[in-house]
Amino acid sequence: MSAKKYTILVIPEGSHQVRRFAFMRRWLGVAALLLVVFLVGVGLLGFDYYRINLDRGDLARLKVENRTQQQELRRLTASLDGLRQELMVLAQNDAKVRVMAKLSKPKTETLTGVGGPPEEDPATEFSALQRQVDEIMQAIDLRRASQEEIHGILNDERSLLGAKPKGWPTKGWMTSGFGMRKSPFTGRPKMHEGLDIAARTGTPVYATADGIVSRAETAPGYGKLVVIDHGYGFKTFYGHNSKLHVKIGQRIKRGDKIASVGSTGSSTGSHVHYEVRRNNVPLNPKKYL
Repeated sequence: MSAKKYTILVIPEGSHQVRRFAFMRRWLGVAALLLVVFLVGVGLLGFDYYRINLDRGDLARLKVENRTQQQELRRLTASLDGLRQELMVLAQNDAKVRVMAKLSKPKTETLTGVGGPPEEDPATEFSALQRQVDEIMQAIDLRRASQEEIHGILNDERSLLGAKPKGWPTKGWMTSGFGMRKSPFTGRPKMHEGLDIAARTGTPVYATADGIVSRAETAPGYGKLVVIDHGYGFKTFYGHNSKLHVKIGQRIKRGDKIASVGSTGSSTGSHVHYEVRRNNVPLNPKKYL
């Protein structure tokens, strides 16, 4: 049979007295269980203490980050309000320019009003702020595209205005108009593709639009001829000159002196034969005087 109790003998060194300690086996099991429970409890308490210390450090760090984020949110919100006001002014100016220049509206219009008090939930606040940032960026892109469109259109309009002939090529009086007339040389009906403007020999001849000299030569019938290519299909011809003052490839501005009035080529007297063509089709220069 197994023993029901255990005896422990303790004999101190140098002493003959023996001490006995008797333990019931069941009490020894209980003591061992309690020891295990105690050790487990101490371990759990130690782990909890370690975890609490870590959580306390994380909490302090999160509090600092939260304060920093709140300050940044307030700063960004104030900045976004300022940007929104500036964008509204830009949108109004854009609309005014388009009305003044008789331009169509932008293809898209995404600028919308947003706002409201700050949200309590940081996640919601960040989400709302992000939406505002996205809207501001879309509005900025829209304004940029609109400004580029306006700039391009106005540049085209300016270039077209510069290329479109305007004014008289010389100071004189009209002696023959555009259209069918009786030829001064054959007496038969013939199409006259320009205007004849009489003036004294040597009177300056001026370019009626910006462009590049494409011809500066003596041509059959025209005599000493200057042709200026203005772009957008426009060309002007200045014939019967006594002297040319430009060269091929030279860039010309409206009002520049390009030749002197003469009577070279098929001519009955001192004058300028002035033509306006677009896509090589003769137009009535009277419409551009």
